[in-house]
This record gives sequence, structure tokens and C-alpha cells, in this order.
Amino acid sequence: MVKMYNTDLKTNITEEVKEYKRGNWISMVSPSDEEIKNVCENTKISEDFIRYALDPEERARIDYEEDEDTTLVIVDVPTIEKSDDGRIYSTIPIGFIIVRDDYFITVSLENNEIIKSMNPLKMRSLITYKKSRLLLQFLYTSAEKYLNLLKIINRETEIAEQSLKETKKNKALLRLLSLEKSLVYFTTSLKANEVVMEKIDRGKVVKLYEEDEDLIEDVIIENRQAMEMSKIYSDILSGTMDAYASVISNNLNGVMKILTSITIILAIPTMISSFWGMNVAVPMQQNPYGFIAIIVASIVITIIVTMILKKKDFLN
Repeated sequence: MVKMYNTDLKTNITEEVKEYKRGNWISMVSPSDEEIKNVCENTKISEDFIRYALDPEERARIDYEEDEDTTLVIVDVPTIEKSDDGRIYSTIPIGFIIVRDDYFITVSLENNEIIKSMNPLKMRSLITYKKSRLLLQFLYTSAEKYLNLLKIINRETEIAEQSLKETKKNKALLRLLSLEKSLVYFTTSLKANEVVMEKIDRGKVVKLYEEDEDLIEDVIIENRQAMEMSKIYSDILSGTMDAYASVISNNLNGVMKILTSITIILAIPTMISSFWGMNVAVPMQQNPYGFIAIIVASIVITIIVTMILKKKDFLN
């Protein structure tokens, strides 16, 4: 899907347009090969710039093509995927292509929350011909989205922990594992994004204007805050998972200890019965009270062993 927007220089009103003209913002969401070819022909850029951003494994980076005077900025933005076990938080790359002083192109694999929230028809602050500011607004929105999702992840972690305390089921453990994996994705992506933002801040790759200085500082601060929160939540969750693993292992050891003690106790009358069940001469076989004596002895020995095991804390 390809949409184009253009802000009028006089009125600063943004409208969706069909024709290619200077100052357009071209939004590409999961574009087809035909759409990619059409955009590249009209903007005079290489298809590789667009396809780089469509690679789900592409890392955050900045690339510059001097011959075409085109800059490619790729960052990782947060996304939410639905599964049978609940929501999965992950990241996907999104590409920003600044084509000379003519076009601003965004390329995304899917219509994520960042693209949805940056609606130029509703937000008057989005001006398509101010390309550097538009890029920074995208980066700021992405950092804010990271912060919001981190708060949601923290709440879901608390819910999963409470469920684990009450039920001890694997589902809660698997949910915590999924959230821990999401935090690892977030931390890795935020670190890569920080490197890109610092390069932009130096102003050597993307031309920044005086009014953009405060915004780039805000973007870097928001990103660092998200990175710190992600690391803190990740450390807490990792410690929680280790603690629950120790608790589960300790509970398992307790169960095995009790089962072993019960096995020892039951083995005593079984062993005595086996001795007196042999087809050879045994003590008290002629005694009329021999059977009762053997039963009483078995009970007494079993009780004594049970008391010893209980005293040694094997039955608690």
C-alpha cells in the first residue's frame, strides 16, 4: 500500500495527493513489487533502499548514496503480535528515505502503531516538506511507544507473577519467559537506535535546522529513558525467573524426599514378610503366636523408623 501526502507551503494544510511532486511524504506499507518499482522510477532512487527496510532482520543503521543524494535511516520500532498465548511484543525495522530535497519516504513491513499514530491529516504539526523534523517526530513517537509498551509489559509481569503464586502452572511461567524475551528484543533495538540518533545529532548525515536541536535532544532522552527502563525490567524479570526456578526446584526436592521416606517405611514390613515367607526353616515357625509377634515387630520397627525420619525432617 502506497499513500502520498503533501503540505501546502502557504496554508500548511496537509492533503493526500496522487501525483509525485516536491515535498511529498510517500508512505509505503508492505508494498508490492509493482509499487516499489513505480516509486523508484518516479523518485529516481535505487530499489535496494526500499528493500533494505523490508528485511525483517535488518539492523538499525544509516546509509548514504552520494550519487543519488539519498539518505536511508533504518530504526527498530515496537510492534504487537497476537498469538494463542496472548500478545507478543517484538520489534520490526522501519526505513526513512530522504531523497535529495524532494521526497520523504517511509517504508514498513506492516501498518504498525507508529505509522497509524503519525497521521498527517489529523496532526497539523506534521509538515511533509520539513523532512528532518518529520524524521525526528517519527523517532520521538517510536521512543514514546517503547515507554508505553514497557509499562504494559511490567503490568503483565505482575499479573503473571500473581498467577504463578496461586496456581504454579506452566502457563504463567511461559508467559514470563515470553515477556523476558520481549524485553531482550526491546533493549537490543533501543541500543541500536541510540547509535543512529547520535549520528543524526551530529548533523553530518541528516541536515538539521536550528529549530530541530531541542527535538533531537528530546528524542535521545526519551530513547535513553526507554532503554534504562527496559534494562531494569529485564533484570527484575530475570531475577524473578531465577527465584521461581529455585522455588520449583526446592519444592520438587521436598516431594522426592517425602516419596523416598514413604518408600523406606513401606519397605520394612515388606522385607520382614519376605524373610518369613521363605520355604525354609525360620524362627518361631512352630510358635502359635509367631505370626502375631512378627506383625507386632513389623509395626514397632515401622513406627520407630517413621519417628526417626520425622525427626530428621524427611516427612515435613
